[in-house]
Amino acid sequence: MPKIKTKLTAAQKLARKKVKAERHKKYKWVLINGRQVRMKRSLTIDSIAVDEFIQINVDPIFLHQNKMWKYIDTDAE
Repeated sequence: MPKIKTKLTAAQKLARKKVKAERHKKYKWVLINGRQVRMKRSLTIDSIAVDEFIQINVDPIFLHQNKMWKYIDTDAE
């Protein structure tokens, strides 16, 4: 006998939609060797990569405290 399919309740549909949205925020789909692969998205702040955001908005004291000396601009003196 075939299995009887039951419809999802409204709460179940909403929960499923939320999980799907979270997964979409966390991962992206990429083609590698002809196959679709799910990869983690890079971290962003205001749709800018974290490294670029740090370079644009951080003062030299923060960079020195966090040992990010390569980002310190010495020509600003």
